[in-house]
Amino acid sequence: MALTDASLTALRVFREVAERGTLTAAATALGYTQSAVSRQIAALERAAGAALLDRRHDGVRLTPAGRIVLRRAAAVVQQVDAGARELAGLPDEPGTVRLGWFASAGADLVPRALAALRATHPAITVNTREGPTPVLVRALRAGTLELALLGSAPPFRPPDTETPALEVLTLSERGLRVAVPAGHPLARGDYLDVADLHGQRWIAGPGSAAAGGAGDSTGMGAWPGLDERPEIAHSARDWLAKLALVAAGCGLTTVPAMLESVVPPGVRVLPVRGGPQEQRRLLLARMPGPMTEAAARLAEALREAALASGDEAAPVRVP
Repeated sequence: MALTDASLTALRVFREVAERGTLTAAATALGYTQSAVSRQIAALERAAGAALLDRRHDGVRLTPAGRIVLRRAAAVVQQVDAGARELAGLPDEPGTVRLGWFASAGADLVPRALAALRATHPAITVNTREGPTPVLVRALRAGTLELALLGSAPPFRPPDTETPALEVLTLSERGLRVAVPAGHPLARGDYLDVADLHGQRWIAGPGSAAAGGAGDSTGMGAWPGLDERPEIAHSARDWLAKLALVAAGCGLTTVPAMLESVVPPGVRVLPVRGGPQEQRRLLLARMPGPMTEAAARLAEALREAALASGDEAAPVRVP
C-alpha cells in the first residue's frame, strides 16, 4: 500500500490524535470509540508502511515518519475543507487566524491585543482557545492553530523537542508576584521578603503544591522558592476563583505579573525580594515558514500589547 491509499477520515483522526496526545482524548473529541480510532490509525500506518506513533503509558508521541505524515495530513485536510467551502458557495477565510493561549494570558493581554487589532484591521477574524502548553504545541504541529502564546520557566527550554523546531519569540520576561489579601499584615508594604512567606496558607492550582507554573499558569500556587513544604489551604483551577479566595482572606497565591492589572478589589499584588529570582517568559510560538498577513498582524498586536504592559525585557528571538 501507499500513503495515497489513506482515507480522509484516517488523516483527520491522525491529526486529532497528534493534537490531543492520546487515543482516548481524540476519540472523545471526535465522538468515536477508541477502537474505531485505533483502526483508523492502523489503516494509516499500513498505507504509510511505517509506525506513525510511539505508544507510551502516558500517551503517544509521533515517530519521525509520523511527523512527516502529520505535516502532509494537516495540509490535505485544510485544502479539502477549503474546497468544500468553495463548492458550498461560502467565502474563503484568508483573514482568519487561530490563536491559542494559556490561562493568564487570556485575562488581559489577549483581549487588549484583539481590541487593538479590531480597531486597525476589522476585516481580520481571530478565533481563540485556551489550553496548557503541551496541548497548544501539539495543535500548532497539527495545523489547527497558527499562533500560540506559551509560558516558560527557567531554564527556558524549547516548548518541545520535535522537528522542525518551532519559531519562538519572547514577548516579555517578568518576575512572579504574590497576591495578598488587602487586609493582611503583609499587604502594608510595597514588596515582600521571601522570609515573610514562611508559614503562610496558600491557594494553588490542582496538582500543584509549590510549582511556579511553566506553561499552564493555573498550576501556580505556593511561592516556588520556598524551602519548606507549603500548606495548601485551597485548590482551584480558575484564576477568578483563586483571586476571590485571596480577597476573602483565605490565603496567598503566586501570580504572573500580567495579572496585576486585573485583580479584584481586596487584593494586593506584590513583588518578592530575597532568594532566587523567579522569572517567567511570555512566548509567541508558530510553525516555521512564512506567515499569512493576518497572522503577522495579530503577532504584531500581541507584541505591542506585551510591550505596553510595562514588561521588563525587550522581545528577543529564542534559538
